[in-house]
Amino acid sequence: MKFLLGVLLASLLFLPPQPITPAITPHQAQAMELSPQLALEQLFTTPQLKQEWFAPSFLNQIPLAQLEQIIDNIKNTLGSYQEVEADGSDYLVIFEQGSVPTKLVLDVNHQISGLLFQPPISKGISLKVAQEMFRALPGKISFLVLEDDSERVALKANQPLAVGSAFKLAVLKALRQQIDGGILAWDDVVELKEDSKSLPSGILQTWPDGSQLTVQTLATLMISVSDNTATDILINVVGRELIESFAPRNRPFLSTREAFVLKNPQNQSLLERYRQGDEINRRELVNQLQSYPLPSVDIFSASTVAVDVEWFFTTRELCQLMATVADLPLMSINPGVARPNDWSHIAFKGGSEPGVFNLTTRLEAKDGKTYCVAATWNNTVPLDETQFTSIYLGAIAGLIGNPG
Repeated sequence: MKFLLGVLLASLLFLPPQPITPAITPHQAQAMELSPQLALEQLFTTPQLKQEWFAPSFLNQIPLAQLEQIIDNIKNTLGSYQEVEADGSDYLVIFEQGSVPTKLVLDVNHQISGLLFQPPISKGISLKVAQEMFRALPGKISFLVLEDDSERVALKANQPLAVGSAFKLAVLKALRQQIDGGILAWDDVVELKEDSKSLPSGILQTWPDGSQLTVQTLATLMISVSDNTATDILINVVGRELIESFAPRNRPFLSTREAFVLKNPQNQSLLERYRQGDEINRRELVNQLQSYPLPSVDIFSASTVAVDVEWFFTTRELCQLMATVADLPLMSINPGVARPNDWSHIAFKGGSEPGVFNLTTRLEAKDGKTYCVAATWNNTVPLDETQFTSIYLGAIAGLIGNPG
């Protein structure tokens, strides 16, 4: 199970340039000499990519078929290719319905050795159009846009859906309540222990046992890089009972480690007992999970795995949670998919695993208006996150012009 963090839909293909032995003759190199702009144009206008366009070091990491799939996905999402523009030291690939900020590096043989497609910049669309585009997606969708807490558009905004790591907003709200009440402090120190470590996303699972971490550090990692180990430590520090008061249908409120163990295909009997049990039985079972080892993270990378073992919130609840923590500086370290230059302030949290995707953003416009844009998608199969994010970004971009 992958919980979303960082840049949500960047097709991360960047590989640093590496010295290599020339693989082609000087004559071939001269024939293939390209500017980065022309190289990008080739990628999006030629029906089939050619192996000789890429450095061997690049293709060793990114198969040609995978790159073709990513490029097709971009074109299917943003429409027909238009042109490539210089954007400082980088480039902007322009399409009919948006653009993609791109980094590209050519090596001494004029072959592509580094490539990064960043999150797309969609042209603004009206909220009504965004609502209908979301409605047309397969599976279950919830979409809500609030302006200064007044509803601008709502599509099944009261329907609880699995939201992945967006549940961490409830943990942060509970933590802040205890800090505001003097029960905890941001500079309180917690020791990292082996039995508190979870699977990625995050970094703390690789840190040595005994590391000393402040509550501030844990909260910052939980939100900015969606660190699962930091989250589980904070759940233990704050206590399930308080968090459950902000998440009434999530009882017991699972740690990420507990969710991973339940989803492990080797623990099918545990999963069935959890599914069939009432709240009391589930709590008793969860208390036993600490003795079970974590599964390999690889089993959560492709197909859906027990998506009923999740954290369920409505988009309206997520906007309410976001409103209580959005002013914390740690909420703006990772702005998500919105463009920081377009807004005075951005607070973001999202979440995903195969079959589950959520984006929740609170935005403060330069005219002082505030918005919450929350969208969740659930299905029984892996999701086209690029398409979903393109619609979401279009709705956010449309808010700048304030269309209905």
